[in-house]
Amino acid sequence: MSDENTLPDSGPAVTPPSSGPDVPPDHLAINPRSPHFNADVLQRGIGIRFKGVVRTNVEEYSISEGWVRVQAGKTMDRKGNPLTLKLNGPVEAWFEDLGEGAPVAKLG
Repeated sequence: MSDENTLPDSGPAVTPPSSGPDVPPDHLAINPRSPHFNADVLQRGIGIRFKGVVRTNVEEYSISEGWVRVQAGKTMDRKGNPLTLKLNGPVEAWFEDLGEGAPVAKLG
């Protein structure tokens, strides 16, 4: 008999990768004038889930800061740029070209 208190092995903890070629960047924008614009990454296709809902109208996102920027209707500012709203909440991003089971970048 052993006096050791052992717990049953539940297997290795699986955590999604936080960086690498198959994980989207933490901050990305679709506006070419933004410092967070990256055409190569955008061509691969980015999926965004905000507050548990897949969104297709995201102009910019930041996973670490927990926000997305979406266009406010068809309203434009005086320079012809769309007016945007910054919405706060949990953000997840993935590359759509990898199909089902792609690594998801998320906070935590």
